[in-house]
Amino acid sequence: MVRLAWLGMAGLAVALIAFTPARAQNPAGGSTPAAGQAQPAVAEPEGYRMDGFRAPTPATLKGARVIDTGEAERLWRAKAALFVDVLPRDVKPANLAPGTIWRDKPRDHLPGSTWLPNVGYGTLSEPMDGYFRRSLEVLTEGRRDAPLAFYCLTDCWMSWNAAKRAMAYGYTDVAWYPQGSDGWAKAGLPLEPATPRE
Repeated sequence: MVRLAWLGMAGLAVALIAFTPARAQNPAGGSTPAAGQAQPAVAEPEGYRMDGFRAPTPATLKGARVIDTGEAERLWRAKAALFVDVLPRDVKPANLAPGTIWRDKPRDHLPGSTWLPNVGYGTLSEPMDGYFRRSLEVLTEGRRDAPLAFYCLTDCWMSWNAAKRAMAYGYTDVAWYPQGSDGWAKAGLPLEPATPRE
């Protein structure tokens, strides 16, 4: 008898799943795109993205070339661009108990890249702005026309902000790789452990 009741409940669950609409309502009242459907277009903001950095990004960046994984691989193999990883780095908490061991979260990125962490926020402190400017100056050997390719992770505004800021600094050959190290790894391309530039 218990077995029959259980089978009846399982059958009801299967029936409910079968008749659930493919597009479920989200809590905000809109609909969530079904698998395979395109996400709504994201508009470029006038300035920098100030918060919510892990979110869908625009398809464009005014003044920069937007490159996909195939183009990023071509540039990388030809050594035709300087790749700049801007994934943020965890900051060691100031109030750690004495004797607590702190280890940075490991980061793997495109081989040969320079990791400039924390330069993709919407606003930069004066020291961080100086760090970004000096690092680009060294990396490009002072050439404002040196080809730069900025990336982070998929759906990460840090690289969008950093590429936009590099153009504001006067760099004229800027590419943005929105798929980042996630898209690179998904294509079966190699990664290497990253060390932040001090």
